[in-house]
Amino acid sequence: MANIDFHIVKCIRNQIAQGGDKAALKHKVGTVWKSISWQQFGQQVDSLSLALLAQGLRIQDKIGIFSNNMPQWTLADIAALQLRAVTVPIYPTNTAAQAAYIVDNADVRVLFVGEQEQYDAAVSIFDECEQLELIVAMSDDVELGDFPHATHWQAFTAAENQTHQQELEQRLADANLDDLLTLIYTSGTTGQPKGVMLDYNNIGSQLKGHDERLSLSSDDVSMAFLPLSHVFERAWTFYVLYKGATNCYLKDTMQVREALGEVRPTVMCAVPRFYEKIFSAIHEKVSKAPFIRKVLFTWAVNMGAKIAACHQEGRKPSLMLKRSHALADKLVLSKIRELLGGRINFMPCGGAKLDETIGRFFHALGINVKLGYGMTETTATVSCWDDRAFNPDSIGMSMPGAQVKIGDNNEILVRGPMVMRGYYKMPEETANTFDENGFLKTGDAGHIDEHGNVFITDRIKELMKTSNGKYIAPQVVEGAIGKDHFIEQIAVIADTRKFVSALIVPCFDSLEEYAKELNIKYKDRVELIKNHQVVEMLEKRVEELQKELAKFEQVKKFKLLPKAFSMEHGELTPTQKLRRKVINDKYQDEIEDMYTDKRS
Repeated sequence: MANIDFHIVKCIRNQIAQGGDKAALKHKVGTVWKSISWQQFGQQVDSLSLALLAQGLRIQDKIGIFSNNMPQWTLADIAALQLRAVTVPIYPTNTAAQAAYIVDNADVRVLFVGEQEQYDAAVSIFDECEQLELIVAMSDDVELGDFPHATHWQAFTAAENQTHQQELEQRLADANLDDLLTLIYTSGTTGQPKGVMLDYNNIGSQLKGHDERLSLSSDDVSMAFLPLSHVFERAWTFYVLYKGATNCYLKDTMQVREALGEVRPTVMCAVPRFYEKIFSAIHEKVSKAPFIRKVLFTWAVNMGAKIAACHQEGRKPSLMLKRSHALADKLVLSKIRELLGGRINFMPCGGAKLDETIGRFFHALGINVKLGYGMTETTATVSCWDDRAFNPDSIGMSMPGAQVKIGDNNEILVRGPMVMRGYYKMPEETANTFDENGFLKTGDAGHIDEHGNVFITDRIKELMKTSNGKYIAPQVVEGAIGKDHFIEQIAVIADTRKFVSALIVPCFDSLEEYAKELNIKYKDRVELIKNHQVVEMLEKRVEELQKELAKFEQVKKFKLLPKAFSMEHGELTPTQKLRRKVINDKYQDEIEDMYTDKRS
């Protein structure tokens, strides 16, 4: 159980007191990365806390943050927490209707918005949300119009005065680990979002557990490019600030490659798709290289893999291996690490399963990817790869304090101080999520080996059963095929069907380059994906990619789609998970065509 030393507000205020002029936060303004020192961080947080007190914010009242990543996101978060208020994140990509549901359900009183898009959505839903009193625009360039219930950040904080200083100090003194810290609404692949209630004990237990499992110091630099509205990046940001490290905010994820070279982070959270794209791009480039370069690349990665195995098993490498690896690192491996800025110490990875081949590849490069498993309901991490003795096909060993066991239907169950209090205003759903012994039912099936490595085999609620009675775990099939550089997205179809099929969105950058090399003429993407050379090439690649799957799991047919699945069209959740029902309904004709074709 966390103790009072792990109250996140007190931990951050300790760092503020010690940090002085050292950079706490960084963000890009134009072409320059600007710093906010720990001293400035403390001043800005206190100023905002006083402004919220002047607004009449009570203990455990709710504030919302509807924004892309920026320093103001964290400033607003900590300012509210200092007052023992509750922060409610909203994905910046949410529609006005989705945002309205959360603001209304959570009884949000003050809503912070990032940019014009979020501001316009907030204004449009204002009258629907009874508790909502004020919209605060965090960017100066947001046009407020003549809406009377909105203000800019600067104007809001400038209006505060010292009359509330004593109240701020009192609330800080009364800080309580049992207070509710946040409501995070799970995106869900079906139904309305549920507000996960996390308190200071939940966050405190993760701070403590990460201290035992990771090595992070005040010298580290982290880049926040995953959305802060998701538990993964937000909990990690808490940990970064708790350790006194520097957090760099990337607003536009399309600029991540450029930002890596500028920020040169030592740590950074990422999702498996990030690694898959790098893996595919490197191997595609190598496949076109001269023979001698291919041989050199293969040898260098092999040397890296041997050193990684020694490190993992606690063995000393031979002198010959050390010398060979030093040469391999100089000629090849270090140059690849430069793609990530060149000084990564480790990289937490979560959100989905990482293919074992890709995990091993990054460790061979000398990049310590630490795959983890968790949920919003468990305040992120339940298990992660240890630095030694982990199985790359697993999701790691359970975190300190987490009790993980296997229940009925091989379901992974979790109990411990990191597990949520429950769902906000949903007592029945809360009760159904826990078993009789207080273990959270994750919905994931798996097993634990004799070394304590946890493995996920499938998602119980998403298991598909073919008309032949065979059970298919779609994520396994999608993971096997989706790592190819020609494939951007894939949705497996199998439920009640006689064989497995798939809807595939190609990576059009790679596909258009392929078409150019073969001099394939086409007027648009629809015509490109119908070209017989393109279809035949992808058929061969899909066949090769799924050789390791059982015959009944293999995709027999697929349809290529000209447009990517998106949140805007309801096909993806904000965490990029497939909404399978929406996809099945929208592409019903394409799916039926695969099963009515006479050749099947």
